Amino acid sequence: MNSLKSNPNRPRVNFEDLDVIDYKIAWDYQTSLFEPIVNQKIANRKDPENTIPTKNHLLFCEHPHVYTLGTSGSSSNLLASEQLLTARGASFYKINRGGDITYHGPGQLVAYPIFDLDYFFSDIHKYLRFLEESVILTLKEYGINAGRIEGLTGVWVNAADPKNARKICALGVKSSRWVTMHGIGFNINTDLSYFNAIIPCGIKDKKVTSLKKELGHTIDFNEIKQILKLNMSTIFDYDYNE
Repeated sequence: MNSLKSNPNRPRVNFEDLDVIDYKIAWDYQTSLFEPIVNQKIANRKDPENTIPTKNHLLFCEHPHVYTLGTSGSSSNLLASEQLLTARGASFYKINRGGDITYHGPGQLVAYPIFDLDYFFSDIHKYLRFLEESVILTLKEYGINAGRIEGLTGVWVNAADPKNARKICALGVKSSRWVTMHGIGFNINTDLSYFNAIIPCGIKDKKVTSLKKELGHTIDFNEIKQILKLNMSTIFDYDYNE
């Protein structure tokens, strides 16, 4: 693996590994980073003579069992009762990202980029494709050929055969004034049985998978964090502050 190289002309991103963290606590923390950036951009536009640079952040974490429903989702895609979720130690939140319902839990690598896209490009679709590409490159390191399916977000194993494709990474983002939050859920050592309680992303005819299931063994979680971290910096062309 190549080391991260510093270039003074590239954007810089503050990286934090939050380890295992409650979903609501992480959501509140994202918001505490996201809102000052948005507010500063508004202030900069009102007073361009005294512009203050904004910051970019990338958070990695795992969550305890939780289901989240995005703004364009339907609660009918949650197939389990509140009592069953509680019995399985899972919580549920309606949240302010795009997309439908998904699951986060132990063994899933969650990445939350809080980026000011004015440092990169003002194109949310390109942003989503770059997130997907970072995961696709990471999977290649493990010998997994993954890709996209036209009309669907996320990363899919066996994407060339949509009927038999398996989703390994889900995306859901929010943006305001070209500032992003939320991000990706990348199934590494995930217990896939938890997806049985939902119609993942509201797509009825597609399966989910994990890197562990595809390879048949447990993955070194710290190793894949470092690979994804490097690939994101390469694809988006930035350097890290740590």
